[in-house]
Amino acid sequence: MLAYLRGANLSCAYLMLAYLSRANLSEAYLSRANLSGADLSEANLSGANLSDTDLSDANLSVADLRVADLSDANLSDADLSGIEVEKARFRNNLGITEELKKDLINRGAIFENSPGDRSRILTRI
Repeated sequence: MLAYLRGANLSCAYLMLAYLSRANLSEAYLSRANLSGADLSEANLSGANLSDTDLSDANLSVADLRVADLSDANLSDADLSGIEVEKARFRNNLGITEELKKDLINRGAIFENSPGDRSRILTRI
C-alpha cells in the first residue's frame, strides 16, 4: 500500500532514510524536516512546502515537484533525475550547480533572488 499523506503537517519530522517511493505528499508541510537519504522516487510532492528541508542524498528521481517550495532546501547529492519542476520555487539551495539551475529553469522552475539582491526590483520614477 502506498503512503497517502496529502496535506499532512510533517514540519520538523525526522524521516531520514524513510521509504516513501510513490507516496502522495502533495500539499504536505515538510518545512525543516530531515529527509536525508530518503527514497522519494516517483513521489507526488506537488504544492508541498519543502523549505529549509534536508534532502541531501535523497532519491527524488521522477518525483512531481510542481509548484513546490524548495527555498533553502539542502539538495546536496540528491538524485533529481526526471523530476517535474514547473513553477517549483528554489532559493539558496545547497547542491544546485549553475548547469543544473539552467536545466531546471528550462523545465519551468523559478529561482528567486538571494536576499539582498535588488537587481530585479522594479522602481517607479
